Amino acid sequence: MRSCWAVCTLCGISWFARIPVEVEYASEFRYRDPILRDGDVVLVISQSGETADTLAAVRKAQEQGVMCLGICNVVGSTIARETDAGVYLHAGPEIGVASTKAFTAQVTVLSMIALKLATGRTLSDDELGQHIQALVDVPGKVREVVEASNETLHDMAQVYRYASNFLYLGRGYNFPVALEGALKLKEISYIHAEGYPAAEMKHGPIALIDRFMPVVFIAMKDSTYDKVLSNIEEVVARDGSVIAITDDKDEELDELCEYVLEIPQTEEFLSPLLTVIPLQLLSYHIAVMRGCHVDQPRNLAKSVTVE
Repeated sequence: MRSCWAVCTLCGISWFARIPVEVEYASEFRYRDPILRDGDVVLVISQSGETADTLAAVRKAQEQGVMCLGICNVVGSTIARETDAGVYLHAGPEIGVASTKAFTAQVTVLSMIALKLATGRTLSDDELGQHIQALVDVPGKVREVVEASNETLHDMAQVYRYASNFLYLGRGYNFPVALEGALKLKEISYIHAEGYPAAEMKHGPIALIDRFMPVVFIAMKDSTYDKVLSNIEEVVARDGSVIAITDDKDEELDELCEYVLEIPQTEEFLSPLLTVIPLQLLSYHIAVMRGCHVDQPRNLAKSVTVE
């Protein structure tokens, strides 16, 4: 396999297996005449398995003789039938239009694919065992996050339910989590929100920050922590209200931020499975307090079957 195209969300394949990965929006994939070669693989990701633009990406790739793998939740769906192989999420029915558990299931499956590809390639047996054990431990840590943060998130929702805009910032593995947090807030509470790479804050979004702009930072104790901390200080200097998600107690964050939500430590590539939970729950609490229909947001359909 020379390279792997992932047509949605994030993937750790390039990190573990040292295989080049391109991430594309399915809606743009077929219109930009992608270069696909023998040995390439296209991964398509859809909760419903009926998403029109993702299905069109499958057909475009297959026209060029490329293997397609489907990652979807609904057994027997069109994408499951038309792809060459794939993985069912088995997350159970998504009752709400705004998918939540499917997101974490997708990240889990992609992580497992990355580990499988890296087996015997870049990971030793001991390293693989450590990563698998970290994955096994995730459900218990998710339970810890829910139990520890739910009351705080309820209190936060009372404060922020009147906000008109939110900004979500993250780096590395957690940049897509910033996008997911912003998406959920938009979908179910009808508050405008944007997700950005934290390093891009100075390239435009910083102009929006004032005392009426809540800014959510995913500030993990990794190699970019000091840079993210610098971003937080810049927001505070402009009277922005800062919410931080972190995996380590840090008195400096407590002094700078309005709220700090701590998650248990885990492998860096698995951190999105934990950091996304408080963001999804915050959206839920705000939506309930604003009187929004959480399961059936206005103007949204469960399966997007037309472009």
